[in-house]
Amino acid sequence: MNEEYDVIVLGTGLTECILSGIMTVNGKKVLHMDRNPYYGGESASITPLEDLYKRFKIPGAPPASMGRGRDWNLDLIPKFLMANGQLVKMLLYTEVTRYLDFKVTEGSFVYKGGKIYKVPSTEAEALASSLMGLFEKRRFRKFLVYVANFDEKDPRTFEGIDPKKTAIGEVYKKFDLGQDVIDFTGHALALYRTDDYLDQPCCETINRIKLYSESLARYGKSPYLYPLYGLGELPQGFARLSAIYGGTYMLNKPIEEIIVQNGKVIGVKSEGEVARCKQLICDPSYVKDRVEKVGQVIRVICILSHPIKNTNDANSCQIIIPQNQVNRKSDIYVCMISSAHNVAAQGKYIAIVSTTAETKEPEKEIRPALELLEPIEQKFVSISDLLVPKDLGTESQIFISRTYDATTHFETTCDDIKNIYKRMTGSEFDFEEMKRKKNDIYGED
Repeated sequence: MNEEYDVIVLGTGLTECILSGIMTVNGKKVLHMDRNPYYGGESASITPLEDLYKRFKIPGAPPASMGRGRDWNLDLIPKFLMANGQLVKMLLYTEVTRYLDFKVTEGSFVYKGGKIYKVPSTEAEALASSLMGLFEKRRFRKFLVYVANFDEKDPRTFEGIDPKKTAIGEVYKKFDLGQDVIDFTGHALALYRTDDYLDQPCCETINRIKLYSESLARYGKSPYLYPLYGLGELPQGFARLSAIYGGTYMLNKPIEEIIVQNGKVIGVKSEGEVARCKQLICDPSYVKDRVEKVGQVIRVICILSHPIKNTNDANSCQIIIPQNQVNRKSDIYVCMISSAHNVAAQGKYIAIVSTTAETKEPEKEIRPALELLEPIEQKFVSISDLLVPKDLGTESQIFISRTYDATTHFETTCDDIKNIYKRMTGSEFDFEEMKRKKNDIYGED
């Protein structure tokens, strides 16, 4: 370990593992360490079930009705992958897909007036949906057609709207969309967590709806994918990529000190040895004095013996509760997966509720979501701080990832990865580059 590295990475969360993979593919010498004996950090999948009981300090062993503890892989952070999103592109370009199997999620639902409805995302579904009246449907269909034809590079598709200036709220008005339709368009299709986006230029929202539609078009049932055996498989896949390219991995390594000289990182001390480096990547838990808290996320893992009502007995789904429906500022999400994904014992379902906390009693805030899941066999509640770096790291060369937010997809995580990459290298992250580097090593086959 007493060596010189280009980059040292602390923590094996998804953000860290992807960056570690990218850096090794780019020819950097990388040392990757984690104080835990397992991969994944905050984004790990916990197995067996007994370990989850211990982690959440629930007394006693899981009841026999829960089946074998080894059959469970429980994600600490619930997320799905957008089928056409950035993370899937990273997986495809780096060929990490060869280590993983995915299943498409069976449905996406939205909450309105105490009930849940399937999110209409194609013209046919929009026309058949009971979410809207007849005239609303026609207006919504016109809007979807506009979005599908919209092309940033072709002003003929703008129809008098300036994508960089016109607020999306104005575009909704132009198409005369009602409040309920705006709610599910912004929150269940564009996947915004709050209504702050309404005053922003419409280009971003239109592109988000396009991402949803294109992701949906790939597999038909919903735009979301989920890996068999849980999300903990993702960081491990990128860790393998890093190892193939010569990255060094060490788990169970206590980090004693990050050594800084003249304001710049020069190495990391562990078990009395010092590994030297030019740059450091880590999650907030390794540098508590360099991050600040910007909020909290509450997540509740619920074990059920039944599918969620009104979802056509789906073995996996997402439910979005738009903030307007429950008088909140931010949306509440429910991700549900089951034994079909090799993450639970036969006949069991895992529903994970998450949202940004807004009061001192976050458990009360998520009650509308828990009511949809009744009866619940066992709950595991976690409230975590949202931490962000205090500075960009350009002086110290210590680059810190953000903690995982309440969104139920990986787009914001990928934005963070691209952002750190740019701060470290000075250049924009380029998906194509990941491909080219790979060809250099394997040749064109």
